[in-house]
Amino acid sequence: MALSPSKRSVTILYSDPLCPRCHRTRIVVAEKNISTDIIDVEPDHLPEDLVQLNPYNSTPTLVDRDLVLYESKVIMEYFDERFPHPPLMPVDPISRARIRLMLYRIDQEWYRLLGNAPRSSITPKVRKMLIEDLTVLTPVFEKTPFFMNEEFSLLDCTLAPLLWRLPALDIKLPPQAKLIEEYANRVFARDSFQKSLSNAEREIQAKTTSSI
Repeated sequence: MALSPSKRSVTILYSDPLCPRCHRTRIVVAEKNISTDIIDVEPDHLPEDLVQLNPYNSTPTLVDRDLVLYESKVIMEYFDERFPHPPLMPVDPISRARIRLMLYRIDQEWYRLLGNAPRSSITPKVRKMLIEDLTVLTPVFEKTPFFMNEEFSLLDCTLAPLLWRLPALDIKLPPQAKLIEEYANRVFARDSFQKSLSNAEREIQAKTTSSI
């Protein structure tokens, strides 16, 4: 990927190129322009060094010198604290708590059902639930330019991978969710989002567009 320097850095991120949790960590890397070697791995063919480092054999897995992290939200917040500019969390504790709570809800209610989509299929029931949940959120995007915040945050890094995958999941938001589509297009146009995409993720949209 374009994010990786030609010479290996001391920071390595093992990433599944189709996993939304991996994608959100790559958005943080790109947003903060962190020098990181991003190693694409397939979930069924994990490299031996990752297996030795991570007892859960999961991605993303971050190796930063002697530190090993293997939970996407932990990795995201670590990057945000270690590389504070631009900040991806608000300063005041109340706003930070609200964002952390919404991050938890997205993980429990959406990411858990989404799995490693589009590698996995989803049921019509899940598809209907995602459409309804996203549509209900529409008024939130009338208040701030980003998701629950005036500035781009970890919430946007988390929601964007889900929105990017909607066409491949045969999910089309209704007209009343137009604000969410406009928000998604703004985020997708960000340089950091474009740099974060793996080749496999770019193909998600390319295949969907070509089939129309």
